[in-house]
Amino acid sequence: MSENILDGLSMNIEQANMDKLKSVFPECFAEGKLDIDKLLSLCGEYIDNDFEKYKFEWKGKAECLRLAQKRSTGTLRPCLEESVNWDDTKNLYIEGDNLEVLKLLQTAYYRKVKMIYIDPPYNTGNDFVYEDDFADPLARYKEVTQQTTKSNPETMGRYHTNWLNMMYPRLRLAANLLRDDGVIFISVDENEVINLRKLCDEVFGEENFVIQIVWKKRSTPPNDKIIGSAHEYIVLYAKRIDSVVLNLRERTPEQLARYQNPDNHPKGPWTSGDLGANVKGGRYVESLYFSIQNPNTGEEHYPPQNGNWRFNQETIKRLLENNEIYFGEDGKGRPKLKRFLCDVKNGITYTSLWDFVPLNTQGSKEMTEILGNISIFDNPKPVNLIKELVKLGSDKESIVFDFFSGSATTAHAVMQLNAEDGGNRQFIMVQLPEVCDEKSEAYKAGYKNICEIGKERIRRAGKKILEENNQMTLEDKEQLDIGFKVFKLDSSNLKTWDNTPVTAEQLDLLYERMNNIIHRVKSDRSDLDMVCEIMLKLGVPLTYSITAVEINGKTAYSIGEDSLLLICLALDVQPEDVEQMAEYAPAKLIISRESFVDDTAMANAHYILKDHGVELKLV
Repeated sequence: MSENILDGLSMNIEQANMDKLKSVFPECFAEGKLDIDKLLSLCGEYIDNDFEKYKFEWKGKAECLRLAQKRSTGTLRPCLEESVNWDDTKNLYIEGDNLEVLKLLQTAYYRKVKMIYIDPPYNTGNDFVYEDDFADPLARYKEVTQQTTKSNPETMGRYHTNWLNMMYPRLRLAANLLRDDGVIFISVDENEVINLRKLCDEVFGEENFVIQIVWKKRSTPPNDKIIGSAHEYIVLYAKRIDSVVLNLRERTPEQLARYQNPDNHPKGPWTSGDLGANVKGGRYVESLYFSIQNPNTGEEHYPPQNGNWRFNQETIKRLLENNEIYFGEDGKGRPKLKRFLCDVKNGITYTSLWDFVPLNTQGSKEMTEILGNISIFDNPKPVNLIKELVKLGSDKESIVFDFFSGSATTAHAVMQLNAEDGGNRQFIMVQLPEVCDEKSEAYKAGYKNICEIGKERIRRAGKKILEENNQMTLEDKEQLDIGFKVFKLDSSNLKTWDNTPVTAEQLDLLYERMNNIIHRVKSDRSDLDMVCEIMLKLGVPLTYSITAVEINGKTAYSIGEDSLLLICLALDVQPEDVEQMAEYAPAKLIISRESFVDDTAMANAHYILKDHGVELKLV
């Protein structure tokens, strides 16, 4: 039954990839090993010694890939006291190093995220750059959270290698979470935009590049450079370009004002458009070259020089009969097409130049309005900028993921957009709890780290949205999700064996270790801690409901509305208890090994559940 024991590790990405290859190319495996030469030959590729082929390399790249695939021994511990609407919310706020968190989310959120937006450090010389520890990431995380905010001092300079080593493994893991129709938006400035494009070409595929948006962030460029920069970039990639669906941009009031209905046409407001079409080289289609008679004056009108009409005679006749051709305000002009608002798409195509959203200074104003002057964030992004990206890249039932959450603008934007269009988008925010400088206004205001600021911003923004959206009914306000579950990265709830060598004189230490491992769950961890870790490692989203149920006087936890899992961590579980648990008809029953008095009781449980068609897993 060893295969049914939960090992406390995150998804084995390497093994998952190997299993995919083996299912498609079983002949390329011998004694469990991949024959790369055979695989390449089957794909029409051959190994050569050409070292001059185009590729993107930097020091540490191979180690980064190994780091991305290294399984995490951590978990995410629930924090109910810092959460809002724990029982009902579908939103998550996770404190922790985003590399470890990304690993832990692989199983539960694999290919479930519609949109990712991140605003990573720009590598300007003095912003925070994550330094990963290849040997013990969790130890490094503990160390960082006890340090000051800035880990990349001015003296360190801008090292592209450090930035690439930070971004590469995170993007590799993030790509796994995107749906086939998913997209990722990444904010960046001129310092790393070239490297970011090369990096994303490698991770997502050059063919999945969509566009590089230029966002006008300020009206007056700084004068500290030869040419002042007034913009930043937002790089957009699709998971699969052939599956992606991007939304249209809403028409502005000015654009809608162009549509009028001066003749009270039954189809409603319209604007005039060209009825003719120029033809290159003066060539035209004979059937589209004819006269249109003005019914008001009798004048004959022909297509423009070197052109045709856009429609044939039969269609033009129908348009005239339906009063869908316009001859000017006085009725004596050249014919034009009435383009009705009811016939055009519900929006217009976004362009690559974004000068229609607020400037960067608006983001700082929004933070001040909500939290006061706690200037720890340099130019946080405006809510309306992120809201516009969410409009473009998500649908109303999407998961929107931001693993460089910062001031939590993305969470604010998702809640605001849901309030405006009735959507049910969920957000997942991840942020490293960088310690605030003791001299900062934020620290003086009581915020010890950046996560505390982000969580408070979401709390206050949610209340503000409910207060200000007067168009919402009471029912709409009750259904709007302004809550979030807080989870914090920590070591696994399960003890691990200390395999440090001991000498003959240290046998007492060995016995101590053996006695310590008898009870696998750490003494300072709760049932809820364990339940959430089990959900995470078995691939159950952390937003699923957790309901405590009493079965024969023993507490178990039903997961999901349809009792997807049943988890029992109680002691002295008897066969009759297992029989009763099976009546809940879960897909899996997870029981602690310590729940059984001996191996015989454990074996009995296995056979009882097998008879009921329920899978048993042990922790």
